[in-house]
Amino acid sequence: MLKLSTTKRSIIDFRLAKGTDIMIKKEMIAMLLAGGQGSRLGVLTSKVAKPAVAFGGKYRIIDFPLSNCINSGIDTVGVLTQYQPLRLNTHIGIGIPWDLDRNIGGVTILPPYEKSTNSEWYTGTANAIYQNIDYMETYNPEYVLILSGDHIYKMDYEVMLDAHKANGAEVTIAAMPVPYDEAKRFGIVITDMNRKILDFEEKPENPRSNLASMGIYIFNWKTLKEALIKLADQPALDFGKHLIPHCFKNGAPMYAYEFNGYWKDVGTLNSYWEANMELIDIIPEFNLYEEYWKIYTKNECMPPQYLGPENVVEKSIIGKGSNIYGKVYNSVIGCGVTIGKDAVVRDSIIMNRAEIGEGAELNKAIVAEDVSIGDHVVLGYGDEAQNETDPGIYNHGLVTIGEKSVIPPGVKIGKNSVVSGITTAEDYPDTYLGGGKTLIKVGDKA
Repeated sequence: MLKLSTTKRSIIDFRLAKGTDIMIKKEMIAMLLAGGQGSRLGVLTSKVAKPAVAFGGKYRIIDFPLSNCINSGIDTVGVLTQYQPLRLNTHIGIGIPWDLDRNIGGVTILPPYEKSTNSEWYTGTANAIYQNIDYMETYNPEYVLILSGDHIYKMDYEVMLDAHKANGAEVTIAAMPVPYDEAKRFGIVITDMNRKILDFEEKPENPRSNLASMGIYIFNWKTLKEALIKLADQPALDFGKHLIPHCFKNGAPMYAYEFNGYWKDVGTLNSYWEANMELIDIIPEFNLYEEYWKIYTKNECMPPQYLGPENVVEKSIIGKGSNIYGKVYNSVIGCGVTIGKDAVVRDSIIMNRAEIGEGAELNKAIVAEDVSIGDHVVLGYGDEAQNETDPGIYNHGLVTIGEKSVIPPGVKIGKNSVVSGITTAEDYPDTYLGGGKTLIKVGDKA
């Protein structure tokens, strides 16, 4: 059930001016930053923006902040896209799955555009917002919510706004406690007992607090607009590096909103794999099945799943239209996937429309969309070795197969390896690609 009946977030005030002009008033609008490449996901984002990467069998990452918006009563969302936007734009469309197909408000795709004086890409998070001041001005909001399009979580932004107003804040930063030994990886806020922000630390070696910024902000529109215009000439204008410190130095009342629910930045292959695996725990830390806070997505018209006579499925998510003839353990299977007879899939993520051949064996693999895995292929074979090209990306024993790749029959691929492109038997000496190896065909990139 959408929580729209009593909220004030979607109030619209029409006032006629000079007989023809119409002014629109929204209390709060959201600006969703969805243009990043997500390079730490390697070949998974070589052809698609990170927010459009499949997640949890039937969803895409951007479904989570979009669902949070409509569940919180926010019906006006600007989605700022840039890198590989086609699939993301197609997925969002006019916002029907999230009840954001509105005549006034709704969801609007905001790519970079050519201007009369110059043309430029979005060069930083705050620069992207600055380039869309006219869009925000259209709705004359009291408050602007800034979101990232690549986090997995559920949050009621209405509660955060209530705290913002109760504190008399001009800027509120959502923050969550993290272990002190991990705090140095985050931007840290130092607050008093009332959560008023006293100082910031960007990835401190010896943190004075464990409240980490989540990259979710509420600004008074006047404060945000003035800061954006003031800092417009700053190269690669960024919220964390430039705009937030500017507001703080200029005396804007700033507060932290402490969030204690599930939140995951799926910015690395291992965190992406972990977040998917957490969905299938017996008591999942992140529950997709709650009636009161649903996650909405674009649903394709597909037939139901088919489980063959000799199949085994244990502790797994199986998407619509999938045909399972083999064995699946502790895995997340997308929509329209085929897993052949006698194949065994363990601890893996198989995305939409992938085909797994007969007798194949997949261990801790991430297989992107539209991949074809031949008969008797083994993924995750042998001992673990450090990846030879990008050990910071391809690690933790995962095997990663890029979108639309073809793996010929009988091949064995080692742990921490990555394959992308249409490969043939000649690409695998002795039918083997060792652990830590990289095989990316011309036209693909990591």
